[in-house]
Amino acid sequence: MSEHRHRDDVRGGGDARVIGSRALRIEDRVLLRGAGRFAADTQRAGELHMRVVRSPVAHGRIVSIDGTEALRLEGVTAVWTYADVADLPAIGFRLTPREELLPYRQPVLARSVVRYVGEPVAVVFAESSYLAEDAAELVDVEIESLPAHLDPDAEPVVWVDAEQASWAAGNGERLPAQDSEASVFTIGYGDVDAAFSSGEGRVFTMDARIGRHTGVPMECRGLVAVYDEAEGQLIVDGAAKVPFWNREAIAAMNGLAPSQVVVRETHVGGGFGPRGELYPEDVLVTVAAMRLRAPIKWIEDRQEHLMATNHSRGQHHRLRALVDEDGYIRALDATFTLDQGAYVRTHGATVASLTASMLPGPYVIDNLRVTAHVRLTHKTPAGTYRSPGRYEGTFARERLIDAIAHGLGLSREQVRRRNLIGPEQMPYERPIQAMGTHLVHDSGDYALLIDKAAERFDFPAIRETVSRRRAAGERVGFGFGYFVEKSGIGPSEGARVVVDSAGAVTVLCGASSVGQGVDTVLAQVVAEVLDVPHDSIRVVRGRTDQFQYGRGAFATRLTVMAGSAALNAAKAVRDKAFRTAAAELAVSVEQLRIRGGVVEVEGAEHGGLDLGQIAGILEPLRASELKEEPGLAADGWFHTDHMTYPYGLHAALVRIDEGTGRLEVERFMVAYDVGRALNPLLVEGQIAGGVAQGLGGAMYEEFLYAADGTPQSTTFMDYLVPTAAEVPPIEMLVTEDAPSPLNPLGVKGAGEGGTTAVAAAIASAVDDALQRPGAIDSVPIKPDTLRRLLQPTTTHDVPTKE
Repeated sequence: MSEHRHRDDVRGGGDARVIGSRALRIEDRVLLRGAGRFAADTQRAGELHMRVVRSPVAHGRIVSIDGTEALRLEGVTAVWTYADVADLPAIGFRLTPREELLPYRQPVLARSVVRYVGEPVAVVFAESSYLAEDAAELVDVEIESLPAHLDPDAEPVVWVDAEQASWAAGNGERLPAQDSEASVFTIGYGDVDAAFSSGEGRVFTMDARIGRHTGVPMECRGLVAVYDEAEGQLIVDGAAKVPFWNREAIAAMNGLAPSQVVVRETHVGGGFGPRGELYPEDVLVTVAAMRLRAPIKWIEDRQEHLMATNHSRGQHHRLRALVDEDGYIRALDATFTLDQGAYVRTHGATVASLTASMLPGPYVIDNLRVTAHVRLTHKTPAGTYRSPGRYEGTFARERLIDAIAHGLGLSREQVRRRNLIGPEQMPYERPIQAMGTHLVHDSGDYALLIDKAAERFDFPAIRETVSRRRAAGERVGFGFGYFVEKSGIGPSEGARVVVDSAGAVTVLCGASSVGQGVDTVLAQVVAEVLDVPHDSIRVVRGRTDQFQYGRGAFATRLTVMAGSAALNAAKAVRDKAFRTAAAELAVSVEQLRIRGGVVEVEGAEHGGLDLGQIAGILEPLRASELKEEPGLAADGWFHTDHMTYPYGLHAALVRIDEGTGRLEVERFMVAYDVGRALNPLLVEGQIAGGVAQGLGGAMYEEFLYAADGTPQSTTFMDYLVPTAAEVPPIEMLVTEDAPSPLNPLGVKGAGEGGTTAVAAAIASAVDDALQRPGAIDSVPIKPDTLRRLLQPTTTHDVPTKE
């Protein structure tokens, strides 16, 4: 379906085109005035502040916990240990709930053994946050230290005994002790063994590592909960990217019906995957509100955040490819280990599943086998982070592609072009699944994007510049990486559009915000249909008491899902307005159009009814006469069985200082086809933010641990996040050559593609600068690594062939 057909189906009758415009974010008005309300801003009369007492050791047996001294402080209400919450089950899985992972779920407070530094062992409740913090330091925790298991590639060790495994599984079965390999699974198709046994072609291998890091939003976690006795409702305020799932889980934990729990999303200072999930601390806040019958407030500090909020990445890949002499990949056999940390949290096996299913990327691979090993270590539990599984898999795969090019004497671009899925093959189905859906590349012209990127960014001129500067003695290099993303996971999302008698338009939906501009996007979609200014539309979302269902903001799904639902609701409102106006004006519906929020007769110079007047006509008595439901309002739903697959190319020009090993990214370029850009300004913002976070993982950010499991990265002094000084100007090419046929807007989502291939592109460029193909096999790339690689060796430097 072409872009123009999408547009014509969406638009009202006016001249303004809101979809596709660079409309400013409507969310920013309140934030720029300093009137935003974040979790820490939420105040409740008589509130108690919760402080978490955390394990100081990575692995140990709890001998005793004594809160006597803390309770002696005036204003300290309670100190809880596991005994006070022993009736609470482990937190369940929201995504990819593999049964073998059940014994590894986390209790809300450690039962008898601690498994990472930062694990909650007790909580203190006091009348102020300062008092709670002081009291927490008085809680006497005695732990008998045990050896820490930190290497996920080492032989698995016994992780939980039979009692703990059976308790965590929570299904009534008596389970045996479980080791640290929580899950092993293989996906694939074709006959990999036969392909490699054929002797036809060359075998290339790649060993690649991606360091452990995570999203570090400006705002740490926080939650406020109060039980409203009069209404019989538990009200929960804070970040909640999945408010309806959290509502169900909180209700179950507290013995309430879901209708008795109201989750209300506050403003959010960043999400990126870790924020908004249901953590042990969140459950404790809600349970305390119920049991202490007082408002409970918990705000995480930065050190806690770096120790206790989900980490991510941390993968080791071993790839083996069979390639013919022309550079075509005939088979790929891959194994990777994922460092899951101490427990499996709400994401289940999502990261491992996405890593495996998306590893082939944009390439035709006739025979595929990917084996995932999910292994536990005495580190902070891991979960999703922007482009989970794809950032890691893209780095490993694109390193392999570069190795193939070098080994065959072909250019890096040649090998990629020869293996790309062709536009004539779309939709292209792989007989595997991603997040429970069949993996079908919906549309795309992957080679065309290389052509457009090469022209826009002038790749030939960059290569010429690199050659000239290299001849002058500079260590400079150019590299790139190709990727395919996924977005728009279903199965459904809904929205309601309401017009009142004053003509004000409100959009209500179950979606939530993680800072991506969803309010603006939904307003633009509705404004396009009703032909009203997008900044006049009010969007209400992230509140479980305002809409009946929403799956949440994750996996770059909201523009596809909520956007399409809002479109359907707005069109239903427009149709109802047309029917009502037609009856009132004594004309046929076909004679009407909508312009500037006024339904008017085509060709007539005057007259018509504005949306507010039509809403007034649809008051209950008149509506029954017109055989319409009262009110100018309609629900819209969108359902899908498949995800969409945006795709892109990252390229980098880098310089290495031979004296210090400092790596500087001089230019970073992104070409990204998003199907259709509803708001190019927002797309570019998503790309820029994604690149910055990708740079962090490629060059700076890494969680390191001492031999006993003590984290070495608990402040921004030792966990380095790129600042504006380290992020280069980001050059962008956003294309719309392949609208998705799977939704009425043609969109594919743009939230994660800015991150996906950053590490791959920079590694490729550094290899080029070093003139040592395959030198970079791990990230982050640090100065000491480059200093070592720059030392004279007996190996001759080999130019990277273009």
